[in-house]
Amino acid sequence: MPMADELVELPIDHFRLLGVSPSAEDQSVLRALQLRLDRSPQEGFTHEALVQRAELLKLSADLLTDKQLREKYESALLGGAVGLEVSSNREVAGIILLWEADSSSEAFQLACKALRPPQTPALGSGREADLTLVAALSCKAAAIQEQEQRRYEAASQLLSDGLKLLQRMGKLPEQRESIEKDLEALLPYRILDLVSRDLGDQSSHLKGIALLDSFVRQRGGIEGRKLNKSSSGLNQQEFEVFFQQIRKFLTVQEQADLFINWQKGGSTDAAFLGVLALTAAGFSRRKPERIQEARRQLKALNNLQGLDSMPLLGCMDLLLANVEKAKEKFMQSPDEGLNDWLVNYPGDPLAALCDYCRDWLRKDVLPGYRDVDAEAVDLEAWFADRDVQSFIERSEWKGARDFAKASFAFLSPFSEDQTEQSSPSKQLDGNETVPNNPEEAPDEELAENISSEETNDSLPGKNISIKVFVDDYLVKLSKIKFITKKLYASKKGSWIILALITASLGLLGANTFFNSRTKTSTEIEPENVSNQKVLSDIISEEEQINQEEDQSPVNLDLLSIEDLTVKEPSKEQITKLLQAWLSNKAAILSGKEGDFLLNMAKGPLAKRVQLERKKDISAGEIQQINATIKSLKLVSQTPKRIEVQAKIAYEDKRMNTSGETISETTIPGLKVTYILGREKELWQLVDYISGN
Repeated sequence: MPMADELVELPIDHFRLLGVSPSAEDQSVLRALQLRLDRSPQEGFTHEALVQRAELLKLSADLLTDKQLREKYESALLGGAVGLEVSSNREVAGIILLWEADSSSEAFQLACKALRPPQTPALGSGREADLTLVAALSCKAAAIQEQEQRRYEAASQLLSDGLKLLQRMGKLPEQRESIEKDLEALLPYRILDLVSRDLGDQSSHLKGIALLDSFVRQRGGIEGRKLNKSSSGLNQQEFEVFFQQIRKFLTVQEQADLFINWQKGGSTDAAFLGVLALTAAGFSRRKPERIQEARRQLKALNNLQGLDSMPLLGCMDLLLANVEKAKEKFMQSPDEGLNDWLVNYPGDPLAALCDYCRDWLRKDVLPGYRDVDAEAVDLEAWFADRDVQSFIERSEWKGARDFAKASFAFLSPFSEDQTEQSSPSKQLDGNETVPNNPEEAPDEELAENISSEETNDSLPGKNISIKVFVDDYLVKLSKIKFITKKLYASKKGSWIILALITASLGLLGANTFFNSRTKTSTEIEPENVSNQKVLSDIISEEEQINQEEDQSPVNLDLLSIEDLTVKEPSKEQITKLLQAWLSNKAAILSGKEGDFLLNMAKGPLAKRVQLERKKDISAGEIQQINATIKSLKLVSQTPKRIEVQAKIAYEDKRMNTSGETISETTIPGLKVTYILGREKELWQLVDYISGN
């Protein structure tokens, strides 16, 4: 215990201690004094502490009503003097006055210090009781102040420290119970505070996820099975609102891991959400094996009331190229509204399945994740992905291998504005068709000739009969527009549209069909001989143009730029960094060697590029990419995180070792969201999300 003549400094001045304005006159000071004396705290402080409190108030009033003493004191304040010195025997009273003056955090720290060695008061003394009580009261008041500033983690830390202190002292059980309830009620806000922080503060983010996991487990899963009428904190409705709010700060992988853990604890709602998370991860990351796992888990869910899993399983089957199974699942749905929609759909049954699948992904599967673009639902890109095609080739169901050999180029999805004239082509004589608008024909590879049986407008689930003739010769063209114009210009026969459709899929009516790379028949029907000659002439001319284009030089040298270390980089500096990332990435994928990516991007992103290059090397391929940033929009900027949206003119060409073009892609307005993070003064690319 401190000596009687020892002085203790309080972080408060006489004006605040008394509760008056620095401009208050003598009468105002005296009235304030009387009010404070008449309204002493009723929380249970000892009589000695209240007497010392009154003496401190009177000393402040005496100083402020003495003209000479006040002038001298005000001069000291103007000179930078801070704090107020009181004798140690009045320290408890001073801490109480600090708490009353809304300096609760300072009061709590001083009370904790006074209760620790070497200042620890005697056990059972009035000083110990007063210090413990003021610590509890100031702790709670300081936590409320932090909550008002939305600093929920700081508020929680104050309450935790206060609870530990009271447990150590073994006093005030009612105050301990009150603090425990405050902590319980604060937990959801604390979790939200931690997980929503800047991406650079990864430790806080992981701490928030751990607290969320524990919180849901204690509730008995997402359903709140362990809640009862006496439970405090969030009720089920409030929890659902909170959970929807917090999901947008978690990645799809973080959510999938949480849902799997909660499912193991018996939460069926978590099991279903885990299915959606696996599907979202699989589609956004082009990992069909995750969709297959999601399908397996969905089939195992038998106790979800009100859930019609048939169309969901059908969508997953469609994404895995098991079209017959997808149609079967849709037909097994007991939903009469869905059946009516499929029957009345103004187009081919397969187009209806694709349309339903897109809508399901956009509305139910992809929203709610920090790192997934819910609007980027591109089935064409999904089926064109090499990993997806490789997975489908390994599948065992009928037609999957033929499906994987196609180019999977879904054209524009069925338009809601189309009417009865929604067919992509109009019938001419015989089985030949011509596009409604040849100028809008897609740029894809064509085979010399394809014959197929005519499809009928069957109901969802009916078989679509298609015959595709193949031989050992592939005709490779890069631009269907070029061919279509030549066919229109020639007068050597009927119009021709050559579209490759795999055996398992069928023709897509409406505005949706497949262009694919396949083998053509060695047999040419007599009525098509003239058209074949026209096509052969066009092929020769186009191949000559392609050879001339391939001889043009491509500048894919690695670029070195200075590290971006300014605190607030401009749009021009950000653009320069991102353009350097695109250029160096393109150079590496074209076969160049270098490690400049490490200066401008986090290790995982740079490693991803190197892994992609290794896959190309094993396949004997290279990529020629031209990506130029056309515009940049700043979305948000903090000292540690920058989010921008870029519009990029994108072209790529994949070639084999013989210089033969395997595939080409042109996207004039690719939209990409980039996330930059700052660590140790260096700005680097942390993540990006593509979506057009």
